Amino acid sequence: MAAERHDPFRVLIACLLSLRTKDETTGPASARLFVLADAPAAMLRLTPKQIEHAIFPVGFSRTKARVILGVCRDLIDRFGGRVPDDIDELLTLKGVGRKPANLVVTQGFNKLWHRLREARRRPGV
Repeated sequence: MAAERHDPFRVLIACLLSLRTKDETTGPASARLFVLADAPAAMLRLTPKQIEHAIFPVGFSRTKARVILGVCRDLIDRFGGRVPDDIDELLTLKGVGRKPANLVVTQGFNKLWHRLREARRRPGV
């Protein structure tokens, strides 16, 4: 996942692939998928079968292919094709939980979550 560290979209998709999958499987699967599509609009041009084939042997590849397409659709429809840099907005994407949301913010946007959380607690910030 090192190459994807600063691209929020790649971090998001690689993290979704990594759930319940070993790292040595996730890295090559992510690389194969990103050769085919590395942005939400490009991903939506792929069929679920194409995504499934690219990410196999990732666990739950059929389900993850559908989730990836749904996330890409939401990114385009609700966020203008960009990955939000806010944890609460990321959590509104179906299939995105705390772990992927935190990784996108910290790795994709290089933000420290605890600083954001503390800033929200302070009045006037």
